[in-house]
This record gives sequence, structure tokens and C-alpha cells, in this order.
Amino acid sequence: MDDPAVRRQVAPVEVPPPETGRVLAGEFHQDAGYHVRRTRGTADWLLLHTVGGGGLVRTSETHVLATEPGEAVLLHPGTLHDYGTDPAAGHWHLLYCHVHPPATWLALLDWPEAVSGGSASGIGRIRLGAEVSARVQQQLRGAARATRLAVGRPELFALNAIEAALLWYDTQNPRQRQLDERVLRVLEHLDAHLTEDVDVARLADVAHLSPSRLSHLFTAQVGTPISRYIEAQRMELAARLLEMTGEPISEVARRVGFRDALYFSRRFRALQGASPSAHRARHR
Repeated sequence: MDDPAVRRQVAPVEVPPPETGRVLAGEFHQDAGYHVRRTRGTADWLLLHTVGGGGLVRTSETHVLATEPGEAVLLHPGTLHDYGTDPAAGHWHLLYCHVHPPATWLALLDWPEAVSGGSASGIGRIRLGAEVSARVQQQLRGAARATRLAVGRPELFALNAIEAALLWYDTQNPRQRQLDERVLRVLEHLDAHLTEDVDVARLADVAHLSPSRLSHLFTAQVGTPISRYIEAQRMELAARLLEMTGEPISEVARRVGFRDALYFSRRFRALQGASPSAHRARHR
């Protein structure tokens, strides 16, 4: 929500930009006195993800944005930094990262403006549900740990983790097609139990939806019915096994959830355009 700037209780003090390479990431637990102001912003992008409590981020001369758990704010290079703990919350638990992104990330940084009407130029915001927020937090904490590594290529580890976090944000970006968290739970359940007998009733329990509602939502989000999705995933796995192992076709069929090897071969040909043996020969 937008709040009057008078909610800011701490007098602004200019804070110098942090000394960073391509990436700086970490986690803060700040009390009510925390406040950062950088009039000219920084040369990098700054991501602030609220885990607990709340923060205030000035988005314009007349607006201050109150952030809540599960919300993230993205400040573009050169944008005013004026943020701190929300006195109403009393503390602010946040994950942050300063990053100079590669050009391939630009689409992932295309977030909705924090305030509608263009009054928040240079500041984006995305709200996450609890499940996607947990995944983002895992990646951002991984980025923070990576920056402390004393071996390998810590900067690349950190960048990989931040990119993964941005990909999760992108699933909830209103400018893109948003992935419903209930469908996400079903997709992850299917991935973990792909070779098992799966029925829609069980998946509906996972999603906390009725079977009919899940079937409709899954098709709308994924673009294919649940049964076809499961079969396509099994055939993709079978294709990899045929290409990379010498296991008999009957064993490949069993490993991807088919008890009848002949039926598996017919369905594989229908979806892949070749029999399992021909597919294996083609890739060898």
C-alpha cells in the first residue's frame, strides 16, 4: 500500500554506496532505527525482499511504499535509495542483493512499477505467495553464502542463485503469465512421483482443490490436460534413458511407469515419431 511520507520517522542521512564487484548479497535483521538514503542511488540494481516485519521505501516525493513479508522491491541503477524500517512494524527482516546483471537478465528485471500511474519510475515491486517466497528466500540466501566462499568462483555461484531467484519472481510477474502456486505444488509432486500411479483425486488433495477445479486450472496454466502432461513427461524421460543407457526397452518402460512394454512402445511411437528401438539407434 502507499503511505504518506510522514510515516518516515528517521531523519535522512546520506549513506555511501557499498563497495561491490558484480554482486553483493546478504540478510539483515534491523530495528526501528534502520534507514538508508543515497540521493543518486547506485550503479547497480538493488533487490530488497521482505521476510518479516516491514520496511518503508520512498517511491516519489509524495509516496512511501510499505513493504510486507513476501514483497520484493527492485531499484534500478541511478534511482534514489530512501528506505528503512517501518516504525509501525518495529523491525525489518530482509534479504538484499546489489547486482550488475548480464544482458540476458533484462527480461527478468522487467517488473511492474511500484506505484501505478508511472509515479514510481525506477522502482518495481512483486508480491509473492508463501510457497514461491520460500523458494526465492532459499536462492537469495544461497547467493549470500556464495559470496563468502573462499574457493571456486564465488561470484558466479552467487549470480546463478540470484538468476534462479529472479526466475521464481518471474512466475508471479503480472506482466507475464503467472503460475498459480497450487499448480506449482502439483507439478513438483508429479516430478517427484512421475513413475507412480497418479490420479487426479490425489493431485487435487495436493493442490487443496476439487478434481474438476484442478483439471480446469492445470489445463489453463500449463496448456495441456494432466494426463497428457504426465505421459509427455514420462516419454521425455524414456527418451533420455534410451539415448544414454543400454537397458532393455522393457526395463525403460518399467522405469517410466509402464507395466506393459508393448503399450509403452505404441505410445512412445505416437508421441516421439519413432519406436523406442529406432529412437535409440538414431541417437547412437
